Amino acid sequence: MGPHPDLFDELRVVTAGGELDLTTVPAFARDLEDARHGSTRLFLIVDLRGVTFMDGSVLAPLCAAWEECHERLGWVRIVHNRPGAGLVLRAVDLQERFPRYASAQDAWNGIPADDAVVGGAT
Repeated sequence: MGPHPDLFDELRVVTAGGELDLTTVPAFARDLEDARHGSTRLFLIVDLRGVTFMDGSVLAPLCAAWEECHERLGWVRIVHNRPGAGLVLRAVDLQERFPRYASAQDAWNGIPADDAVVGGAT
């Protein structure tokens, strides 16, 4: 399977939908915290494809998850397909930390959406 482990116990997926703003982010942050239970290596996929609106209030919980996963020798990857998430991440220059993935499978395999398009074109 390449550089990615075969152990799916280390993989967690958090899925969000609807609007992520000041009123809904506390529940999203709890979901991210719950997904990080334990102390072993952790790979976290955050699926935002169902999110219709997102503001900057998601940044603190996402960055906290990123920091903890990296401390545990893992990663956080974000799946999204609407412009809102990309705009929020770009506004604070976090698109390199959180590149866009088109699906959970692409996130698991480490294939960012932009690379998948370029790699598929000849």
